[in-house]
Amino acid sequence: MLNYLWAAMLILGIVYGTLQGRLPELTEAALTSAGEAVNLCVTMAGIMALWVGVMEIAQKSGIIGRVSRVIGPFLDFMFPRLPREHPAREYITTNVIANIFGLGWAATPAGLKAMEALSDLEEERRKTGQQARKKGTASNEMCTFLVLNIASLQLIPVNIIAYRSQYGSVNPAAILAPSLVATLISAVVAVVFCKLMDRG
Repeated sequence: MLNYLWAAMLILGIVYGTLQGRLPELTEAALTSAGEAVNLCVTMAGIMALWVGVMEIAQKSGIIGRVSRVIGPFLDFMFPRLPREHPAREYITTNVIANIFGLGWAATPAGLKAMEALSDLEEERRKTGQQARKKGTASNEMCTFLVLNIASLQLIPVNIIAYRSQYGSVNPAAILAPSLVATLISAVVAVVFCKLMDRG
């Protein structure tokens, strides 16, 4: 649906610009925007490479494992049926940490691995008869993780700060307080929702 909306806006803009006799400005705007898009992609690719590397080092050095034990009570509360030594816990921890720092790109690989590990756990439960769900149905843990991931609490929204800096914001970090308040509310609502739905 979004593809159709973007295509319609683009076509309408081109037609309107042509009918108004502003084709040179339209062409210049298209070329300028293309250049800005490339610059933004290069900037964001550098930031992404840095933070994905930092998260990988943290995981390989055992920092993520230690943090996983620190936030263990929270994970126990949110995922009461997830075994303590299951690999999904470390992936979930990595994803949560990356989201807290506003690193959506760094959070994605860990999120995908967490979902894969949770899916494997559900398959094991199905084989041992612990679970009556049909194959292809998401488990409570998978749904909880998805909701937490979407609502993600962000202390430092690195990506947004980078975007604001790239586009010449006088104070790129001014987004910190509003971002913290908004994501804190969404995270609290997500936790309450997950616990209510898990009870049902």
